[in-house]
Amino acid sequence: MKILSIIPIFLAFNLIANENDQNIFIKGLDKDVEILVDRWGVPHIYAETEDDLFFAQGFYAARDRLFQFEIWRRQATGTVSEITGERDFKRDLGTRLFLFRKDIVREMNYYHPRGAKIITSFTEGVNAYINYINETPDKLPIEFQMLNIRPQLWTPEVVISRHQGLLGNIGSELRYGRQVQAIGAKLTEQLNWFHPWDNPVLELDKKIENVDLNKNILELYDAFRTSVKWKPEDIVKEFRTSKSAFLDVHENNEFVLYENSNNESIGSNNWVIDGKRSASEYPMMANDPHRVQAVPSLRYMAHLVGPGWNVIGGGEPEIPGISIGHNGYGAWGLTVFRTDGEDLYVYETNPKNQNQYRYKGRWSSMKILTDTIHIKNSDSKIVELKYTRHGPIVFEDKENNLAYAVRAAWMEIGGSPYLASLRMDQAKTWEEFKEACNYSHIPGENMIWADRKGNIGWQSVGIAPIRKNWSGLVPVPGDGSYEWGGYLEIKKKPNILNPPEGFFATANSNLTSREFPYKNAIGWEWSDPSRWARVNELLGANNKITMQDMAKIQTDYLSNPARTIVPLLKYLKSNDSKAEKARQMLLDWDYYMDPSSVEAGIYEAWQREIMKSIKEIYVPSKANELFRSLPLKRVIDWLLSPDGKFGENPIKGRDQFLIQSLESSTKALTKKLGANMEKWVYGQKKYKHIMLRHQLSSVIRSDIAKKLDVGPYPRGGNSNTLNNTGGFDNQYSGASFRILVDTEDWDRTLAMNNPGQSGNPDSHHYKNLFTEWAEDGFFPLFYSREKIETVTDYKIYLKSK
Repeated sequence: MKILSIIPIFLAFNLIANENDQNIFIKGLDKDVEILVDRWGVPHIYAETEDDLFFAQGFYAARDRLFQFEIWRRQATGTVSEITGERDFKRDLGTRLFLFRKDIVREMNYYHPRGAKIITSFTEGVNAYINYINETPDKLPIEFQMLNIRPQLWTPEVVISRHQGLLGNIGSELRYGRQVQAIGAKLTEQLNWFHPWDNPVLELDKKIENVDLNKNILELYDAFRTSVKWKPEDIVKEFRTSKSAFLDVHENNEFVLYENSNNESIGSNNWVIDGKRSASEYPMMANDPHRVQAVPSLRYMAHLVGPGWNVIGGGEPEIPGISIGHNGYGAWGLTVFRTDGEDLYVYETNPKNQNQYRYKGRWSSMKILTDTIHIKNSDSKIVELKYTRHGPIVFEDKENNLAYAVRAAWMEIGGSPYLASLRMDQAKTWEEFKEACNYSHIPGENMIWADRKGNIGWQSVGIAPIRKNWSGLVPVPGDGSYEWGGYLEIKKKPNILNPPEGFFATANSNLTSREFPYKNAIGWEWSDPSRWARVNELLGANNKITMQDMAKIQTDYLSNPARTIVPLLKYLKSNDSKAEKARQMLLDWDYYMDPSSVEAGIYEAWQREIMKSIKEIYVPSKANELFRSLPLKRVIDWLLSPDGKFGENPIKGRDQFLIQSLESSTKALTKKLGANMEKWVYGQKKYKHIMLRHQLSSVIRSDIAKKLDVGPYPRGGNSNTLNNTGGFDNQYSGASFRILVDTEDWDRTLAMNNPGQSGNPDSHHYKNLFTEWAEDGFFPLFYSREKIETVTDYKIYLKSK
């Protein structure tokens, strides 16, 4: 009976996932809107007014991603505990602390001269769909039925939320402070990799050097920034998994390790090449952001056509506009540019009134707001939200008369991620694009541009506080001695137009000159340089780059670290037969982390063992928990130039270390995959693969979870290949979204969005792109109406009611 009860739910859902031509009558439109949905699930929206265009974008995005929208809304408004209970109270409290509370109209108009109208229209479109589907609640996506909830209406405050942004370094700032307390500033610097300047200021101010930084100071901040975690009791009984099955999944879940890691593999690639380098003799642009792999995808693709708008590409489905794409004049993309927009302040509080803190020799009163948080199966809680002049109080150590606050540049007007792309969407020239970049505060990004006039350019963006007397790498007193000196103007941040090399690539490396005068306004933490070095190698070696070449570069599996580390084995020998055979195989290998390669499987296990074992050599035991991992760049430097940490004879000690780690890794592979080395193929379900699990998968019955999960599929690469697939067996991060643009012909654009455009499990577009993506493929992203008509799956007509 339980199995049968699922059938009508999925059949009913098929009605709302109807993928045939439809007329939908709704209130809120000025004129009718036409939406052509192509065979890959991309909606091409044609509207006669700007208001209708963004109304329709909101409507259709909500139609495709309704459950994703509802969870976003709850995260943005601090109302998750209404459906999960007491365990998410601190998440909601953290969210309320960091809500944007300034002038909402100024905020919206910052992103575009008509930003308030655009965001309002988008929100009204979302609400129109929510009202439309709530008229027939039995047709709601199955997630709503399993949780027994309904989607709620949106406001513009949801759109301009900051909860989803790649925000800053506050977590690493606290971690560095703890490291300095444990092992000193000098060793902390040696065990991390700060770039490009030497000798960052890591010493703690004497006023706080003895403050206990190991308390859970960022609990509220971290809580509102993490994904929602579900438990079986959240699910309606007939859909729920058993408690024992849930515990078994979580006890053996590699994803927990991924979430607790440094996430150094998070990053992106982008580049532009000019007409002298391209086969078409026109500039080209490529972008593949590396973010979490999820079902549904983090990104959503759309084509917006209306008065003054003809822009196509991808972005986050919950915000209007297009963040990465082209508009018929130019193409643009982004990768993270490290800008440190956060600081942790430590205050002395008044023992007689702990709502006061010392600032410039006097007691200042905190601003206190009250709010109410509603909690499922519990009484509502009235909470106090406390603020200093710098920002929200995230932790109070009342016993020691201390308080901690986060100052965040993203709480300023203009701090909502990606919304400034609305201005970029209408840029027709490099100058207009660069002007639009002035409004892009969060996150810090490497914005690239290529246009039909032959220009290519790079502009780094992001709101950057100017620190005059400290690096921003460790916590500081909040007594007025460490104040920001305003923000660095975007136009003063690094940029370039038409570089002489004929190309420009970023890949999250710091391209800031060592002579750059505002070093404390630029972040110190950057991705490993392997990807950047590889993309420059490939671009520099070819003067007639085709779109096929661009695709091969994006999906390249060569490991630069392997190319550096493996040759160190040449004159060594192991007494273990399997390790010796592995050594010889690695020396004959081409360094490509292909899914079908046994050598790639051997190398990955060896690199993981190196990273684990070298930590035992370099990190003092008392600081072991403060270093989740060491930077690969540092490790390679130590292996190439071994020091006394390897013993009295550093080279001999290094060589012994390499052989011992290889022997350990082959033993681990034998245990994992068996004694037959031919079975040690890298890409397989037991080793490197992709398995996308729906966020409810672990708490629902397995027969339902199978309908929602996607995969598995063999993968290659790792966190240091251009095709970044992360450092775990399952690929939790990497490029779910890709785009390649040749400005000679906009219809030549190629794209990908894994696993599909829709978040509705019974939609054809839920996972129709998965296999093609897993095999590193692309689909054509057509721009002209003529081409779009040839690949249209169905048409939706939104008609004014």
